[in-house]
Amino acid sequence: MTLFDESFKRLLTQHEALLSQKNIKAIGGNGIYDRYIHPVVTADHVPLTWRYDFNPATNPFLMERIGVNAAMNSGAIKWKGRYILIVRIEGVDRKSFFAVAESSNGVDGFRFWDEPIEIPETDNPDTNVYDMRLTLHEDGWIYGFFCTERKDTQADKGDLSSAVATAGIVRTKDLKTWERLPDVRSKSQQRNVALHPEFVEGKYALYTRPQEGFINAGNGGGIGWALIDDIMQAEIKEEKIINFRHYHTIKETKNGEGPHPLKTSKGWLHLAHGVRNCASGLRYVLYLYLTDLKDPTKLIAEPAGYFMAPQGEERIGDVSNVLFSNGWIADDDGMVFIYYASSDTRMHVATSTVDKLLDYVINTPADGYRSATSVAAIKQLIKKNTTFV
Repeated sequence: MTLFDESFKRLLTQHEALLSQKNIKAIGGNGIYDRYIHPVVTADHVPLTWRYDFNPATNPFLMERIGVNAAMNSGAIKWKGRYILIVRIEGVDRKSFFAVAESSNGVDGFRFWDEPIEIPETDNPDTNVYDMRLTLHEDGWIYGFFCTERKDTQADKGDLSSAVATAGIVRTKDLKTWERLPDVRSKSQQRNVALHPEFVEGKYALYTRPQEGFINAGNGGGIGWALIDDIMQAEIKEEKIINFRHYHTIKETKNGEGPHPLKTSKGWLHLAHGVRNCASGLRYVLYLYLTDLKDPTKLIAEPAGYFMAPQGEERIGDVSNVLFSNGWIADDDGMVFIYYASSDTRMHVATSTVDKLLDYVINTPADGYRSATSVAAIKQLIKKNTTFV
């Protein structure tokens, strides 16, 4: 056996061991959700045939020819009994693309389909595409709303970092063939757009995040709501802020809708991310809120603080101190699979139930926005517990 053959065999064995690795729940927790010990998708999960040239004549040293930097920020959907992630894969060249990974149980065994997704381009080609949110809409199509990034043509000469963000749209019936629709037209930049799964007043409804710049929200007030007359020519004409940013909170810098909300008996259950600035830079955490079933713009409940924050090795990565989610799946039995990325590097799963999440959202105290109100909430809980402790 040649050195190439030995390296090839070792590479295949190690990769299969990773793909076959079983995941188990982490010990402890807060009773709201369970984390798992291993990430569900990483850069190392990406198929070897996408990264290596296995021809010994053209790659005698078995070098990785196309490097992968991260696998993160994945949309999610239950499809034909399988748990599907539309994974954002970022190459070492900083370009992101999408690929389908599937699992039979939702917590391990994720394997990519044979080839990455080919997203059709518009007349204005995308420089970068990422963070797709999937919605099986009542019109029968699966829609993917994603961020498309292009260079800011109005930037000063020599400024090679300024960018413009727009919401791109694709749709599919089989997760294999994707039809590209025109990008969403908006007065502001849009990086976090999700499609509501039902018609509202006979129209498509979007969760938006208006912002003045590519990074900074500026005067953008929070998570918005917009009704769209025609999905084939989507235009945000008016936006209503339904979840506001607040001073000295987890979402004072900006916030954005994650995946589309889950329809429950108590209301629409939302998963979102909040961002604040701290000494180590921007800190991303996840939070939940609940809106009315008949009027999805009406806030019913929102617990104070974060639902999930990076911990342990989740805090370390390409962009540290970040949790981000744009995909979750609710099974018919009420189990909820929350797929989240840590530090723009890897994908994880946490599991809970609809009942637990509703209990958390409805019965956890809301933010009073002052230290005194935080103390008052704790004292009220202490008083309640005197009967039981």
